[in-house]
Amino acid sequence: MKLFDGLARYQSQALAVLRIMTALQFIEHGTQKLFNFPVSDHTGALTGLTLTAGILEFAGGILLALGLFTRPVAFLLAGEMAIAYFMAHYPRDFFPINNSGDSAISFCFIFLYLVFAGAGAFALDNRRIS
Repeated sequence: MKLFDGLARYQSQALAVLRIMTALQFIEHGTQKLFNFPVSDHTGALTGLTLTAGILEFAGGILLALGLFTRPVAFLLAGEMAIAYFMAHYPRDFFPINNSGDSAISFCFIFLYLVFAGAGAFALDNRRIS
C-alpha cells in the first residue's frame, strides 16, 4: 500500500522504540524482585533463582535500554523468559492467558527478535568499534 511505503525509512527508529520500551517494562520486573518497587504482594526473601532473575531483569533491562551489548544480552534474556515460562507458568495451565505467561512469551520473542535485528537507532552499540 502506498500509504505505508514511506514508513520503511523509520524502521531503525521504530526498532529502537520497541527495544527501549520493552527494556523499561522489563526493568520493572527486576526492581520489583530486588527492591519491591513497585510494591508487590510477592515480598519475602529472595531465593537463588529469584535473585538471579531479578539481577538479569534489572541489569539486562538497563543494558537493552542503553542499546549496549544488545544481541548477547537479548539472547540471554530470551532464554531466561523461556525458562521462566516453562518453570513458573506452563505447569499452572496449558493456555498462556490462563497461566499468566503471556508477558513471558512476549518478552521472550521480542528479545529473540532483537538478537537478529540488533539495537536499531539510539544505541550505544552503534558507537562501539567493531
